[in-house]
Amino acid sequence: MTYPHRPTAAVIALLLAAGAPFAYAQESVVPAVAPAGAAAAAPGAGWTTFNGNLAAQKFSPETQITPANVDRLQQVWDLHTGDVSDGSGKLPESVWSATPLFVNDTVYLGTPFYRIFALEPDTGKVKWTYDSKSTLKALSQPALKNRGVAYWQAAAPAEGQPCEKRIYLGTMEGTLHAVDADTGKLCADFGQGGVLDLNQWNTINPEFPLSILQPPTVYKDTLFIGWAGKDWAASVNPPGSVFAVDARTGKLKWQFYSLPPESYDRTGTANVWASMSVDEQRGIVYLPISSPSPDFYGGNRKEPLPLATSVTALDAETGEVIWSRQLVHHDIWDYDTNSAPTLVDIEKDGQTIPALVQTSKQGMIYVLNRETGEPVFPLEERPVPASDVPGEVAAPTQPFADTPPPVVDAWPGIFRLADWLSLGYCSRTYAGLRHEGLFTPPSLQGTIAYPPTSGGVEWGGGAVDPVNQIFYVNSSSIAQIFQLVPRDEYQKMTAKRGDQPGYSEQKGVPYGLHLTNFMTSLGIPCWKPPYGFISAYDLKTGERLYKVPFGVTQKWGFYMPQSWGSPTIGAPALTASGLLFIGGSMDARVRALDAATGKALWQAQVQAPAVAMPAVYTYQGREYVVFVAGGNSILKEQVGDQVVAYALPGGKAN
Repeated sequence: MTYPHRPTAAVIALLLAAGAPFAYAQESVVPAVAPAGAAAAAPGAGWTTFNGNLAAQKFSPETQITPANVDRLQQVWDLHTGDVSDGSGKLPESVWSATPLFVNDTVYLGTPFYRIFALEPDTGKVKWTYDSKSTLKALSQPALKNRGVAYWQAAAPAEGQPCEKRIYLGTMEGTLHAVDADTGKLCADFGQGGVLDLNQWNTINPEFPLSILQPPTVYKDTLFIGWAGKDWAASVNPPGSVFAVDARTGKLKWQFYSLPPESYDRTGTANVWASMSVDEQRGIVYLPISSPSPDFYGGNRKEPLPLATSVTALDAETGEVIWSRQLVHHDIWDYDTNSAPTLVDIEKDGQTIPALVQTSKQGMIYVLNRETGEPVFPLEERPVPASDVPGEVAAPTQPFADTPPPVVDAWPGIFRLADWLSLGYCSRTYAGLRHEGLFTPPSLQGTIAYPPTSGGVEWGGGAVDPVNQIFYVNSSSIAQIFQLVPRDEYQKMTAKRGDQPGYSEQKGVPYGLHLTNFMTSLGIPCWKPPYGFISAYDLKTGERLYKVPFGVTQKWGFYMPQSWGSPTIGAPALTASGLLFIGGSMDARVRALDAATGKALWQAQVQAPAVAMPAVYTYQGREYVVFVAGGNSILKEQVGDQVVAYALPGGKAN
């Protein structure tokens, strides 16, 4: 959410004064459940993957920091990497969403300048760094991005041998670097001298490099690698693919494609740009597959593409599809499946169900049997609005999940304060737009998308208590306007205005795209708050336990009422003591929430919005929580290069 105009002091005063009338009524909260026990944790200590473990649970067994003592949490170290850009100079803006890893008695980080930092876990002192010397250009993304690194070690590491433990770093160029986890030296037996070039397999419509911004998923001796590309620019792109390579050599084991070959001349992507999860017992890797190109018009790809915008389960050894569940038919909203599904066993109706929980941009939470893909709670195909755009044929129905309840409710209506301050702009604009609820297709007049591609649950997904089977997730309630612009008109418009934000070409189809946030000229949202929430769900019943505003909307140095919440990016980390540690909010604060209620118990100011999951670990008897504060322009124009760790004074639990 961006706010292009600064309001007057009087407007700010009105906004602050309006907090009480627009307070959100909190849903009833069930009594606090017992904290999860340490036995619930996956084997192994620390925070070993992007999502904490391969099941993407974001759960830590640590109990030293509790709801009773978290208010004593203090900063114990921080580090500034120097790898940051606000975009005002020669370098593109940096977007840093890296989850720190704690493994091998070391904290490991990747940076948006494609360097690795290895830090002492108790002091933050640098052990070593590695520089990939990658090109710092916006090759496929508008910003320099990094979501961290991955770790692998041999099943029985040979003492004294290099590269028996490795850190992997991807780049926007599409290269994957493997370095010794103890020294930071390249592992020469991997790829070519320690570097694997994914673009050797980028042979179909190679419009851009296969950027490795999300660290690979590591399972046994295999790396599963997805990639990111250039969205919204063209219809014909590289088809979505996932590569399984040998962790030691980089040799290709298998390759998976999400689109049929006969579609390659008209579409592409449906790639896996987010993280993946693995059922280690069953040997299944789960892929969150994104939408096909172009993102907002499908008149050139009317045939069924059943693996696009889906969660798909593959045999980890062969890459064969075990099952797939499409979450959006004929996606024309860019509703990418954008986070690793969370794996958890659910006790329901006297049975133990091996389940997964898949969050979504469209705000629905899908709970599926992870062996079969069948819904644990009912999914219903319902009629949705038809497209009125010449050449487009929208899907007549879409799957709806009412249990658990979606994180985004029905359209809240026009924000009266914003409408008044804009002299009726919000209500007049809304009256001229198309809006028939969720899945209203993009239109020539302009369509309200609520939630839009930037709403619902973003790439962080949620966290789960595997003992009590409670799922926690933060979400955004955002409205955008999707308008398709006929090609001739689009060319004239962009020729006159130049390269303007909000315009995307969608080359190869009859329409360009104009995407805007539904806001007044003062930058005030036209829809009613709250704008962000934290929610908890009992997975045994599908019941929502609570939904409360989360975060604080902050701009121009002012803070909006807490009842408004904030759009969020990132995800929480859950501890067995009953705490949710989370950044994600516009106000660049990190927080500890009471998992039983969603209430904030502790907070601290950091350099920029912490748009990444924190890592939680214990080292030499002391529990640490480490955040990366890197920022993301989707929230606001504030970037950072800070890594910051918190712990109790002296490491004591009381």
